[in-house]
Amino acid sequence: MSLTTWAGNLTYGAARVHEPRTVEQVQEVVAGARRVRALGTRHCFNGLADTEHDLVRLDALDPDVRVDAGARTVTVTAGTRYGALARVLHAQGWALHDLASLPHISVAGAVATATHGSGDRSRNLAAAVAAVDLVAADGTLRHVARGHDDFAGVVVGLGALGVVVRVTLDVEPTYDVAQEVHTDLPWDVVLEHLDDVTASADSVSLFTDWTGPAVQQVWRKTRLPAGGGYERRTELFGARPAPGPLHPLPGIDPVHCTEQLGVPGPWHERLPHFRLKFTPSNGDELQSEYLVPRSRAAEAFEALRALAPVVTPLLQVSEVRTVAGDDLWLSTASGGDRVALHFTWHPRQAEVEAVLPRIEAALAPLGARPHWGKLFASLVAPGSDPRALYPRLDDFRALVARTDPEGTFRNAFVDRHVLGA
Repeated sequence: MSLTTWAGNLTYGAARVHEPRTVEQVQEVVAGARRVRALGTRHCFNGLADTEHDLVRLDALDPDVRVDAGARTVTVTAGTRYGALARVLHAQGWALHDLASLPHISVAGAVATATHGSGDRSRNLAAAVAAVDLVAADGTLRHVARGHDDFAGVVVGLGALGVVVRVTLDVEPTYDVAQEVHTDLPWDVVLEHLDDVTASADSVSLFTDWTGPAVQQVWRKTRLPAGGGYERRTELFGARPAPGPLHPLPGIDPVHCTEQLGVPGPWHERLPHFRLKFTPSNGDELQSEYLVPRSRAAEAFEALRALAPVVTPLLQVSEVRTVAGDDLWLSTASGGDRVALHFTWHPRQAEVEAVLPRIEAALAPLGARPHWGKLFASLVAPGSDPRALYPRLDDFRALVARTDPEGTFRNAFVDRHVLGA
């Protein structure tokens, strides 16, 4: 059977697919491969993980969750899903600082692509990494921890530096979160009071189709003090509190969404939009995302609203979130706070790919960075230098050349968008 991405929009071209069950088996595969790439949960929409040679699936590795209470860290194997890790952590009284909207994605895949949750003070998931263990081209195991000279380049590594087999993450004491939804927040308010809206909760998501006078839904997730209750809030700049649970897509049963209406619950059952026991319907969507400097958010909103006639017919919904800056070389939030503009498309890839250059032409002058694991046409505008977008790109290229001189972990995507080959 052919192996595809989660959405089924790309069939991997590998001659061989390996499913090792131990780290030692991963080392054997890598040592014997001419070219090799790693796969987690395949929640990717482009050729980032593709290869014509050897693919290593990491989801068969035992999660091997190890909490170090003294160091306030947890170590877990790379293919482990965040939702599965979260359950173990919560049971032991620990938590992560944030989660993405889906709890089904793998730890190493999310880290390697700078995948994020939401929040003015919440950095992306990779910023929680304290160390990684990766298999180098000769099959040896390399440990890179915070403080190492290469650390900021290795964490968001796009699979170009080795096969990550274990990740160590910062943890903190567990906490509760309450989630509430408002509808019809006027665009005039968003443009004038964005900072106030996104500061009104620990995690804020705005759902829109870029048409009309208002953002259709605002999801707010508020972290609660230990032992504290929560009184549902009704005021949000004139937006109306939802009368009952909602799905981000109009008319869809919200049964698979995490609990709303301000009912407190454990962090891992509120921070994602969807419940872990719900398996997202494969093949029903495509995704793109661009992150712009926070200072350019209003310009980006206006540009996308102007493109609504060509964007909206292909769109299921867009989500707007904030991400705090970090110092990881290839992170989409490296160097400063960002606003993320996410597009969930209907599964009409040719039409989506035809409109992406229009979106990128509008957002490129604002310093937009495409999400590494989602559909985009080009990293930068034609004729532009990607080093202006990622100031440490030359350092990353040098790191790849030094640690993988034979190109064992390279592929067409990395060559085109990252290494400039």
